[in-house]
Amino acid sequence: MFKELDPILHSQLRLAVMSLLIGVKEAEFTFIKEKTNATAGNLSVQVQKLKDAGYVEVTKQFKDNYPLTTCKVTPKGIDAFEAYVKALQDYLKVGK
Repeated sequence: MFKELDPILHSQLRLAVMSLLIGVKEAEFTFIKEKTNATAGNLSVQVQKLKDAGYVEVTKQFKDNYPLTTCKVTPKGIDAFEAYVKALQDYLKVGK
């Protein structure tokens, strides 16, 4: 009856990152940090988990001698997010 929720997405910060990226497709690390109000260290760890799962691509480069990290949602990430949202909707429908 209840589908298992994706443990990768069932974290507040990782879900927030994915929600942001679903809307914008690609964002700089500093933008994500600002929007989620996360610390750089915690966000870095959570983005790495999303990357390891294949949900985001991370690009590191330099812009005007400053490091620039960009995160982009992958097709696998979009599918996982949509499945997660659908599973949550199914949970909410059960009592109705």
